[in-house]
Amino acid sequence: MAAGLSSIHTTRAQTIATAMLAVETSGIGFVEITRDVARFLGKIKARDGALLLFIRHTSASLVVQENADPDVRTDLVRALARLAPADAGWIHAVEGLDDMPAHVKAMLNGTALNVPVTSGAMMLGTWQGIYVAEHRESAHRREVVLQFVGLCE
Repeated sequence: MAAGLSSIHTTRAQTIATAMLAVETSGIGFVEITRDVARFLGKIKARDGALLLFIRHTSASLVVQENADPDVRTDLVRALARLAPADAGWIHAVEGLDDMPAHVKAMLNGTALNVPVTSGAMMLGTWQGIYVAEHRESAHRREVVLQFVGLCE
């Protein structure tokens, strides 16, 4: 069965807009930033292009994940804890026993996202949201670079 390609829309990248988003976390878990990112796009009057997100840390990550049922995020925290438990005998422990597992989790999830933007809206699926995944036990202030490349009004 062949896949169907939609019509192709092209635009020129006339704008590069960049901002820093500060995100306060309360410890291990997910902080949704979808609305903050949408506000950034609204402020710059983004139309069509690509939204790039990059977190400036090695013990937190960025993910696109379900935003309807909070149990999904609870289960994801548990799954990541099983993949990189604090008591796995890590050598690196200078910043605490939760630091090395946080690095592993950030490596698995990733530190960057790319989200297409069409007519000023992120092309996320119905149940998708953008999250900072905090992998450390204590609260942190995380910085996320937001950059839009494309056409603005």
